[in-house]
Amino acid sequence: MIKEYTYERKVKKELAAWQTMMQKPPSRSGAATKRVQIRINKIIPEKVHRVVTKAIKELTRGVIFGAGFTTSHKYAIHDLHATEDIVKERINFYTSSAAAEGAITGFGGFLSGMADLPLWLTLKMKMLFEIASHYGIDIHDFKERIFLLHVFQLAFSSQKHRNKVYEFIADWENQKELLPEDIHQFDWRTFQLEYRDHIDLAKLLQLIPGIGAVVGAYINHRFTNRLGNTAMNAYRMRILESYTPFTEIEENPIKALKL
Repeated sequence: MIKEYTYERKVKKELAAWQTMMQKPPSRSGAATKRVQIRINKIIPEKVHRVVTKAIKELTRGVIFGAGFTTSHKYAIHDLHATEDIVKERINFYTSSAAAEGAITGFGGFLSGMADLPLWLTLKMKMLFEIASHYGIDIHDFKERIFLLHVFQLAFSSQKHRNKVYEFIADWENQKELLPEDIHQFDWRTFQLEYRDHIDLAKLLQLIPGIGAVVGAYINHRFTNRLGNTAMNAYRMRILESYTPFTEIEENPIKALKL
């Protein structure tokens, strides 16, 4: 019981630091980089934007609604420490798998490097589904899948956009009631632009012969780990207020009624 209480205090401290980071104002360098990216996006023909947006939209929808993702088991949280040990192990697994995949596709040059996008995106989305399940989330719920997309944006967006997304998920219980019932109404354009702008330079380096394998492994490892940690804290923010350790439920059943 004391061990669990100590771990919960540690988690709350980590969560507070993460929340502060999510709400930081955009830096000057970040704003300058974003302005350059906006100029580049204006140069790119609208037809190209539509094609890329559609590709990421359909790819993401396929991953989210694929049978292999939506049948994951929903777990009950009796011990936060034990739950997060499992979550961290799964993050390590997917981080290592993404690094290996990035090295292999990066080694093959331009054509195999282009194959990295769907493979890596699939790994990241599958990881998000597993993390959600271990935190007791029903991922069969359409709105919970939308939450996953917002977690994804938190990890791969400019700081300005990240601030907006954080405000949205911090008020999730109210915001989810306002969500559209049709996923086609999701802002896919902003989603793909923020994601693409955030990883473009790094992924372009992966296409360079000779260093592609090293860059691919490093970038995939770093960004997949970032996504996993972002998901952990996003779900911590939702569950900590109502979380009661299983041992405490046994000792104090009246308090358990608050769950």
